[in-house]
Amino acid sequence: MEGEDQSMVDAPNGFDELHGVPVPGQGGFDDFAKNGMNDDIDDIDESDDTNEPIKLMRRRGLLPTGCCYDDRMKLHANADFGPTPHHPEDPRRIEEIMKMFKKGGLVFAGPDTELFDILREAPTKYMWRIPARPATKQEICTVHTPAHYDWVRGLDDMSTKELRVLSHNMDQGRSSLYVGSMSYQAALLSAGGCVETCKNVASGRVKNAFAIIRPPGHHAEYDQPMGFCLFNNVPVAAKVCQNEYPDTCRKILILDWDVHHGNGVQNMFYDDPNILYISLHVYENGTFYPGKPENPMIPDGDIDKVGDGLGQGKNVNIGWPSQGMGDGEYLAAFQKIVMPIAKEFNPDMVIISAGFDAADGDELGGCFVTPPCYAHMTYMLMSLASGKVAVCLEGGYNLKAISHSALAVARTLMGEPPPKMKVPPINRDASKLLDRVQAIQAPYWECMRPGIINVKGMGDNALRLHDVIRNHQRQVLSEKYAMVPLFIQREYLFKSFENQVLVTPDIQFKRRILFVIHDPPELKAMPDLTDNNVDPHNGFVLDGVTSYIEWAYKTDFGIIDANIPHYITHSEDFDAYTPRANEKTLTRQIQELVCYIWDNYLQLYDVEELFIVGVGNAYLGVKILLTNRDSKDRITGVINFVTGSLRPVKSETDTELSGWYKHNSLVYVTNDHACWEDPDLAKKVLKKRFGGVVRSPVVGLNRMMEWHAKDVFKFIGERLGAGRSGNTTQDEM
Repeated sequence: MEGEDQSMVDAPNGFDELHGVPVPGQGGFDDFAKNGMNDDIDDIDESDDTNEPIKLMRRRGLLPTGCCYDDRMKLHANADFGPTPHHPEDPRRIEEIMKMFKKGGLVFAGPDTELFDILREAPTKYMWRIPARPATKQEICTVHTPAHYDWVRGLDDMSTKELRVLSHNMDQGRSSLYVGSMSYQAALLSAGGCVETCKNVASGRVKNAFAIIRPPGHHAEYDQPMGFCLFNNVPVAAKVCQNEYPDTCRKILILDWDVHHGNGVQNMFYDDPNILYISLHVYENGTFYPGKPENPMIPDGDIDKVGDGLGQGKNVNIGWPSQGMGDGEYLAAFQKIVMPIAKEFNPDMVIISAGFDAADGDELGGCFVTPPCYAHMTYMLMSLASGKVAVCLEGGYNLKAISHSALAVARTLMGEPPPKMKVPPINRDASKLLDRVQAIQAPYWECMRPGIINVKGMGDNALRLHDVIRNHQRQVLSEKYAMVPLFIQREYLFKSFENQVLVTPDIQFKRRILFVIHDPPELKAMPDLTDNNVDPHNGFVLDGVTSYIEWAYKTDFGIIDANIPHYITHSEDFDAYTPRANEKTLTRQIQELVCYIWDNYLQLYDVEELFIVGVGNAYLGVKILLTNRDSKDRITGVINFVTGSLRPVKSETDTELSGWYKHNSLVYVTNDHACWEDPDLAKKVLKKRFGGVVRSPVVGLNRMMEWHAKDVFKFIGERLGAGRSGNTTQDEM
């Protein structure tokens, strides 16, 4: 009869060596929860001939990869289900992984006597069996309360009806849990299997190991079960290893790549300086499971949760802003955050909380990590702690995805090089998130500090570069064109946009006005690669607006220059990195400013030709002015330069607005804009509500402004003195 564990040696007495299940008349579940297994893998008699392979491997310096598996963990099932699973945490999860290991040739399918002979010649050819055994109450209570242990143990005494009611009540909200008549025993085996796997790695009996265990653990809190988890397996194993091997296993890295944040692991070690917990997970502003806890005092999976007390910096959350992340994002996180911090921490052992629900094909996780990516991440972690890596299964609910991903990890553990792979480009939001994680972790890790500056430590004389550049612009525009700040009466606007709006003198008497609404100048710098310092001669300011102001001044235009900061700085700001204003904030700021300028200045002037130029994200101001004020009959033409979002201009009250906008605007869109990649989308942006869209042959705001300057000046010149064409419409294309 063939069985799952036929390939593995050291089968415990009282259990079927083929399947790892209780043998009738030789103990079993009646005894094992009380007494555990008689075999202690750390007390093997080296004089016993049956352990000759172990002695040979140690002498030759060749250690195998361990594998822990036990069929009995499949007996944890929902009391409601019966023989057919109907739950994501399917008992077949571990069985499918073990089948895949056998199919891939990682475990031996013949009798033990032949295995001994093979291991004498090729010690690393097959995985070495690590028997699972029940964790003891003492081990469980290294991280859990005795009351929690007793609650799980009490499941053993409940009737099927009581278990059904309990499962129904707990499968709600953050609890998300089911229990059955064998859940307690399976949870003990899962925790004990994790303990034995980690102990074998910590003690050097195997070079690394993979624990195929369930139920998972990383959501279980110290005092309650949660998220398919009863006992938190990895923290239990970590604490046992620290206690039993204090000299060789003091510092432990727990790397959690499950798509869900391991709230239980984080909270158990939040102030522990010797446990570094790094989690890559979907956060979605706290809406993705496990979400934000009901108690606001309990830290969640956000990136600003860095640990407490002596544990500050020892908690690293890489919480993705959305689902859909894949190989590019995960490998970038490893290269930029995970590995630098892990190397600086210099752990004695690495435990991977290996949930495979971020795998491509797992609908619950909604991410796209491939088996080769899991292999590469494992390979990088194997460079730490002299290769002492223990992989312990957590989530993962697509049977095909979980088994193929686990196989890739196991092959890497056994020494097979990760497969070559093409890394896709990283998501822009994910890249920004990694920058924020770096900035948040910079106070605690030297490796995170290149490029991160201490604003408070720079003293009172430090100035934001944006303010320096604008003051320089004001000085230049004042000297060349006598431009002065526009008086803004509103208190809020005055403080926010002081010096940001400049005008030429006597503008109220000009018959021609150019109103420019633009982003700040672009900054480019090449830092010194050794110390990351930026010398002034290696920095550049790109300001395409100045050539348009010069042309307008020479052509006798009055000029209003409105510079829209990406972020309005405040004296109390001490963050070295502040993200740009979000869409809502930007819209509110621009709306207040452009409407104020229109209501208090432009609307009151006797202007014959008024042209508006929108540059970058600030071109949102053009849309706001046209849709919030009855202004089109006063405007002669519009020119926009776009690298970001394209803004439709339409009005429910003015049906002619979109047609007018199409006929009287030039909207230059950067050549690499995403709209050009999709033919259907490209057709859509050519419709009248987006204006006179033109695909630029060049990339970038300043390059476009330089490239199209002559066309813009010609466009304006053709309309000067030709009368307004404000009522002209054009059929939608």
